[in-house]
Amino acid sequence: MSGKPKLHYFNGRGRMEPIRWLLAAAGVEFEESYLEKKEDLTKLQQDGSLLFQQVPMVEIDGMKLVQTRAIANYIATKYNLYGKDLKERALIDMYVEGMFDLNELLKSCVFQPADKKEQHFTNMMDKATNRYFPVFEKVLKEHGKDFLVGNQLSRADVQLLEIILMAEEFKPDILAKFPLLQFWFCFVELQSKNKQYPHNKEIPAAWQPEKTTNTRGRCIQNAENFPLLSSTLKPQKVNFIVFADNEKLMKTLKTKVLDLSFLSYRTGFSPLQTLQGKAA
Repeated sequence: MSGKPKLHYFNGRGRMEPIRWLLAAAGVEFEESYLEKKEDLTKLQQDGSLLFQQVPMVEIDGMKLVQTRAIANYIATKYNLYGKDLKERALIDMYVEGMFDLNELLKSCVFQPADKKEQHFTNMMDKATNRYFPVFEKVLKEHGKDFLVGNQLSRADVQLLEIILMAEEFKPDILAKFPLLQFWFCFVELQSKNKQYPHNKEIPAAWQPEKTTNTRGRCIQNAENFPLLSSTLKPQKVNFIVFADNEKLMKTLKTKVLDLSFLSYRTGFSPLQTLQGKAA
């Protein structure tokens, strides 16, 4: 087989999705072998490929790894997405475990029976906006950096990005009350878009903007909340996808980077201006 990791799973998101995102964030090309019929799964079970008789399974570095967290831990460590020391790794683990709890709520929503769907949705949105997202808003404020942990992209950033995109499919303005998360999202999403991601019909819409009508606009309304993160940027060319609807905020943004592009990105909000500007 080739040197590319090979992913064995159904042709859908499910428990393989965090693994796809980590590989994409690391810039690693991979192959996918979809289980399209029961016999495909049975074959893997009978030939000893599945230690616990279930997928996801990833062939990588001569191993056949199973269990989502074990696979993600290996990939994050191998590709330097797991912090620089034990303390950072502990923070990443803590944040990711919380994300898994929210992720389970989001993934299970579509499988709820019709008479339970509304109740599940209400509970899911309540926990997202009152328990989980406030935590990460607080983390960004206290950390004062462009990433959740340390000063570089980590597994925690990649997986929170995935979860926010999933949550926005249910409620496009779910980040409306979280200005720091809005900016963080723009910053991390743009970095992720520079990676090559093998598209298929079930991959998150954010990775294939030409094929989606989902709302992905950002609306940062309070200028005083922005400099905390933007002040950590060194003068360099940086493109941000930002919806801003007040003049004060635009002036604040333009003083932070040499080349700041405001782009109309999808629809959903109505920014007063879309412009390109350079810092004075």
